[in-house]
Amino acid sequence: MIYKEYIRVLNIELSTGKIRIDQREDLMQYLGGVGVAAKLLEENVKPSLPPLDPEQPAVFAIGPLTYVYPVMTKTVAMFVSPLTGELGESYAGGRFGTMLFSAGFDAVVLTGKAPRPSFLSIKPDNVGFRDARAVWGGSTGDDVGRILSELEPGSGKRSFIRIGPAGENLVSYACVIVDRYRHFGRLGLGAVLGSKNLKAIAVTGGRSIPVRNFKEYTKAYQEIYKKCVSTDIMAKYHDVGTPINIEPLNALGALPTENMRRGSFEKAADISGEAFSAKNLARKLSCVGCPVGCIHIGQFRRKFAEHGHEYETVLEGYDYELIFALGTFLCISSSDDILELIEAVEEAGLDAMSAGVALGWATEALERGLVSEEETLLPLKFADKEPYIRAIGYIAKPPNDFYRLLGKGVRAASRRYGGEDFAMQIAGNEMAGYHTGYGSLVGAAIGARHSHLCNGGYAFDQEGKGFDPEALLDKLEKEEVERCMLNSLVMCLFARKVYDRPTVLSALNALGWNLSDEDLSDIALRNYKTKLRIKKALGFTLNTVRLPKRFFETESFNGKLDEQVAHDMLAAYQKRVANLLAEE
Repeated sequence: MIYKEYIRVLNIELSTGKIRIDQREDLMQYLGGVGVAAKLLEENVKPSLPPLDPEQPAVFAIGPLTYVYPVMTKTVAMFVSPLTGELGESYAGGRFGTMLFSAGFDAVVLTGKAPRPSFLSIKPDNVGFRDARAVWGGSTGDDVGRILSELEPGSGKRSFIRIGPAGENLVSYACVIVDRYRHFGRLGLGAVLGSKNLKAIAVTGGRSIPVRNFKEYTKAYQEIYKKCVSTDIMAKYHDVGTPINIEPLNALGALPTENMRRGSFEKAADISGEAFSAKNLARKLSCVGCPVGCIHIGQFRRKFAEHGHEYETVLEGYDYELIFALGTFLCISSSDDILELIEAVEEAGLDAMSAGVALGWATEALERGLVSEEETLLPLKFADKEPYIRAIGYIAKPPNDFYRLLGKGVRAASRRYGGEDFAMQIAGNEMAGYHTGYGSLVGAAIGARHSHLCNGGYAFDQEGKGFDPEALLDKLEKEEVERCMLNSLVMCLFARKVYDRPTVLSALNALGWNLSDEDLSDIALRNYKTKLRIKKALGFTLNTVRLPKRFFETESFNGKLDEQVAHDMLAAYQKRVANLLAEE
């Protein structure tokens, strides 16, 4: 993409092994990243087919600044979500985006289904398939990683993404592991790859691109770098990391606890970011091309033999969302226990947030007698780690109908067994760790992928400026549209305050783009409308969203929420969506 007038797209038809490379000048108007991925998804999606039909596409894309500037580390994946039945959108850092850049591809479109379990090898001058039957059924752990590494040499210039048992068994919230500690987490990309018989993808780079206007580029780079490391904009992400939010949100009564029966956890201090740092923090890592180092790796010790003093040290990444989903939501009060649950989720290849929320619903459903222990196979109980670890394995490899349905998400499970009022999902996607007010709730519902990261509504709730439904909708819409530009770069959203509009323009124009502020606004809206068209084609409308009553029963940071107000806001936003699409 850099110094080119086209987007280079690698198309792979897995059923036949046919490969085509397109040079798409028309995609330049979407800038890159989420814009290009959304447009390619729109072109290839089959609205009449189910999400896991092999003909449904999976699209990966990088941006015009990937690897070239600090914190431009992400790759976006776009697909039809098996969890929600509509737009799937997920992001991952690590080395994957850099290797796609180095291999010479701006986007990859996968269709069809490999005739046998396979892993895909992408190199600058070759795309091929390897037999993955030897590792099919294996976890996402180090053993599989070592086998793949031996089959695909090139350490240091290579990135692996892979699925675990959950993806192979088409669990609707199966994730994709990137290298070791990064993930395409939400909405079930792992199941999409599983439906295509793809265990892994290896991308090996090799090319380099000389900078033409070195002086202008260096100036832009240095200004961005200094913002990242010499100001407090990103300091918290390196220091304690996102778990620094545990105690403040707990104090606000906005930390979902015990399947969100409560908004605070009496033992929050024991699993706060500060507590993890003091007891478990082993190291900090960065994605390739990032100077910040926000990936926090914790360690715990585990005895692995009954006799003698035999212990192993296990390392796992942790962040706020994992501590919420596998900690407070399940009333787990030990940092070691949370890390052990994280390890179980990693080995299974599950999205941690959906897994934790699913276990919270299952525990309460068992308490209330909606399901029996004959179905759960375990005495699920809040604050009890051991049954949860085994249940995570059952979700990934379901032994009965209960776990098969739980693997489709809490919306599907509660429709069968009851308990929809406390199945904590928003439009099918399990909730994130915020109960701050209408911003977090309505923001996730109207968000294109129903994520707290669509528009950051939880932040608006904490501004303390009073509640005005229309004004809040204005803020949510403006922020979501803007993120459709930022995510076309594709940047880590931790750096969104680093990359303000003047900085984005400086970075792009130093590489020859010649864009204006108005151009960025046009790109943002174009990308957002593309997402809305996909959602409409897949049959989604906000008018059919029904929010669980617990959101309105448990007090939020802004007090108890009114169910009618929330649904009125959804209806009002649906009209905005209709008006936006009518403009085209």
